[in-house]
Amino acid sequence: MENNNSIFVVGIKFKGSGKIYYFKSDSLPLRVGEKCIVETDKGLEIGIVAISRRKILKGLIQRPLKNVVRKAAKEDIRQVENNEALEREAFEICQNKIREREIPMKLIRVEFSFDAQRATFYFTSEGRIDFRELVKDLAHHFKIKIEMKQIGLRDEARILGGCGPCGRNLCCASFLKDFEPVSIKMAKDQNLALNPVKISGVCGRLMCCLVYEHATYKELKKNLPQIGSNIDTAEGKGKIVKINLLQENAVVELEDGKKVSVSIKKTP
Repeated sequence: MENNNSIFVVGIKFKGSGKIYYFKSDSLPLRVGEKCIVETDKGLEIGIVAISRRKILKGLIQRPLKNVVRKAAKEDIRQVENNEALEREAFEICQNKIREREIPMKLIRVEFSFDAQRATFYFTSEGRIDFRELVKDLAHHFKIKIEMKQIGLRDEARILGGCGPCGRNLCCASFLKDFEPVSIKMAKDQNLALNPVKISGVCGRLMCCLVYEHATYKELKKNLPQIGSNIDTAEGKGKIVKINLLQENAVVELEDGKKVSVSIKKTP
């Protein structure tokens, strides 16, 4: 039961997104993987439980939560299947209209709202385009509200999904909640080869996973010598030509040209 200081919530994911949204769950016994109908700002939608029902302090909630209405029934699943058929139809019709009007845009996905009264068309384009006539065509055909949404290359990868260079499902399409800024400096800090093919994701942008270990590499580099630094070794003086941060050792080129591996591990 709820009390004055706590509330039961459940984490819900929606189609095409790894982001989790919290909803008030009251007494509904929801388990991870179950489908349910929830209230949103745009009406009822269907989602999948990603975080099971749990009690949290009301003070942790930053804004009022919408409610979980019910578990998805057979009728709701049939509605979703009907919507998916409409989405396929709308995608084909929109593609044809784009070709007819020679609009410089790439259609990525069509999503219908749960009640099938709104359709969102996701697309990419190199610049701003005028799609007003296209919207009129689609609204005339489907007799519902049409929304065109331009997205970037990372969002395209999130929606379409796929496998990364690691062989696993794309982070953005599976668990990544938000995109964090990624810079080439992160690759340099991790001593990675600055080959665009090796450090770019399927979207063509720098891989999001460069962020994951960046803080660890920054911590390891603190107070360590840099490449090009002179150092004394047991075999004589030399210059550091390579550093392996994870193993905390360095390759040193001695004055006679010989290369040796030495430990550069920090002492506590």
